[in-house]
Amino acid sequence: MADERGRFEVRVTADSHFSWIRTRLSVERTLMSWLRTAVALIGFGFTIVQFLERLPKVRETGAIFPEAPRYLGLALIGAGIVALLVSAHQYRQMLGYLWGGDFEPIAGMKQAPIQTPLYLITIAMIFIGLFAFGAVLLRAV
Repeated sequence: MADERGRFEVRVTADSHFSWIRTRLSVERTLMSWLRTAVALIGFGFTIVQFLERLPKVRETGAIFPEAPRYLGLALIGAGIVALLVSAHQYRQMLGYLWGGDFEPIAGMKQAPIQTPLYLITIAMIFIGLFAFGAVLLRAV
């Protein structure tokens, strides 16, 4: 049922508290999925560049576009970095929503607890991805 203040009524009960916890954990799982996908993109992009740069036949055969593996690798690494940035932004927005306004009574705490290390890992992976992108981009071919 809707009330005058918001879109719906928030009842402070045990089942709504546990629903809030399930939603909070779902946000964590979503970030972990994004992180896993981004790490795969960054790793695969870097691997393509490293593997195909070391194949002497590609350079010697006079390929039409010998830089294609490098550009594909850069695109995959860039996609991984963008995925990490989008997921970190989405994670922060969802946590703000869950800890704000109407949901504060069912959260069971007055302040947001310390964040899980997952957000820190996401930030570290962004820097690792940027380093990999820079290493591939600045490497003389």
